Amino acid sequence: MIAERKYDVAIVGGGLAGLSLSILLSRKGYRICLFEKESYPFQKVCGEYISMESWDFLVSLGLPLADWDLPKIRELIVTAPNGESITELLPLGGFGISRYKLDAALAAIARKENVDLFENTKVNNIHFDNDHHQIETSTGLFMSSVASACFGKKANMDVKWKRSFLKHHNQNYVGVKYHVRAQLPDRQIALHNFPGGYCGISKIEDGRFCLCYLTTSDNLRRSGQSISVMEEKILKRNPVLRKLLDEVVVLFEEPVTIAQISFAKKSQTENHVLCVGDAAGMITPLCGNGMSMALHASKIASESISLFLNKQIKRNEMEKRYQRDWNRQFSSRLRTGRIIQRFFGNPFWSTWLIRIMKPFPFIVRALIRQTHGEKF
Repeated sequence: MIAERKYDVAIVGGGLAGLSLSILLSRKGYRICLFEKESYPFQKVCGEYISMESWDFLVSLGLPLADWDLPKIRELIVTAPNGESITELLPLGGFGISRYKLDAALAAIARKENVDLFENTKVNNIHFDNDHHQIETSTGLFMSSVASACFGKKANMDVKWKRSFLKHHNQNYVGVKYHVRAQLPDRQIALHNFPGGYCGISKIEDGRFCLCYLTTSDNLRRSGQSISVMEEKILKRNPVLRKLLDEVVVLFEEPVTIAQISFAKKSQTENHVLCVGDAAGMITPLCGNGMSMALHASKIASESISLFLNKQIKRNEMEKRYQRDWNRQFSSRLRTGRIIQRFFGNPFWSTWLIRIMKPFPFIVRALIRQTHGEKF
């Protein structure tokens, strides 16, 4: 093994969690490598709304958010499949930015901070032996003292590790994203229910809107695996969503899609690898807080990893500390998100929930707070 292939920390996955973690650890003086299977910039299926709890953290990483004139989002509107709606102010608010812009900007900062960033590189396996990790990639073999899994949704590594969440029989979901032009309020994020799913839309940079929806794989199967048929036959049953889809100008030739999304409970460590971001557990997209959780988790992971590399704690203490801190921050949010998920996408229950909450806006605000955290 040549010296250039040995690192303090190897990070698999160059999304928000992986890039943020690499920057934080490199600034502490550690040698970091990061593997990303795509090449920046690229599109990802994502609602592209970030809670304001993450603003200061992203600025501290080096992003000039104030200079980008990003839309500030202050209001939430939710519609049931029959078109009934409820509108409420967001207690903390958020902002819109595309992953195309955000991830590429963080990648540029990572390179500037001396992170060895390997794009177009697939990680085939990670082995732990003799207190080190061996990372098998499409560009060669690497060694590290610590490894972190920051890949998203469901990855080939999940299957190879036979992670426990894969054993649970639950409904898999499909995600679809477009960028569109629309005549909608800049400060509003809308969430439109339809049978078996929900569609969110909010403004991002350059006058565009992100339109992203999540639906069951059964809906796609019943539509002959055709997204356009599914949108016409199922999504447009919501009259508000029908009007929206008929009026927007789609800016993509083809939608960005992802399949086999699972919201089952996950572990935060696997084979002595620290899982960060979606690899550690996903909050349902309707809660609008997945990106903030990934960013915050990178900060939590960096603190435990740094203590270990400084020989202040042992490996098992690092893993337990990370799991403890992760659960303190996120376990209740995920639990609340899974409960809310049961109501949304179901025509009867989502309509019932909106009717019940409409006279009591404090309930809506309480649910929003339960799925969001404080600034970090």
